[in-house]
Parts: sequence; structure tokens; C-alpha cells
Amino acid sequence: MSTHAVLHGNGQIAEFGGEGILIANAGDARDLILASRGANWVALDESRVAPAFFDLKSGIAGDVLQKFVNYRMKLAILGDISRYTDRSESLKALVRESKSRP
Repeated sequence: MSTHAVLHGNGQIAEFGGEGILIANAGDARDLILASRGANWVALDESRVAPAFFDLKSGIAGDVLQKFVNYRMKLAILGDISRYTDRSESLKALVRESKSRP
């Protein structure tokens, strides 16, 4: 897994290159957080996140997001996730709420 930190404002963003799924469960989120080496944010392309994450009924999103809260880090999923939000009002609401937080 290749990673590099990008300085942005007062914090650092860990970006992960390469291909393939990086987050499929809470354990993966923990590993990603630990690999971020003290960054404030983790930024991932949506292709690096398992599709089940976007199905809120699976519970994966809640578990993953709780890991980020526990480690006091933020997660940015970059890219077009409209294929998921178009099918789920709950996911659409979660995204909207997440965007409105500082």
C-alpha cells in the first residue's frame, strides 16, 4: 500500500495510491488509520472502498466511521458516489450531514 502525506492548512492528509479495495471492514479502517502516520485526514478514491460500505444496512459504514471517530481522524471519500446515493435516501442524508460538519 503506497501512501504519502500532503500538507494542507494546519493538518495533513494521507492519500493512498494504487488499486484495489482498502476499506471493506472496521479492521481495514484501523489499519489505514495506523498507516496514516499521524495525519488528520485520510483521503480515498471511492474505488478503494468496498461497495458494501455504501449499503448502510450492512453496518460497515457505521463501524468504519466509528473507527475514525475513535482515532479522532476524518475520512474523505473522493469521487462520484451518486450510483449509491441515488438508491438510498439514508446514505444521501449521511453524506449531506457529513459535508456540513467542520
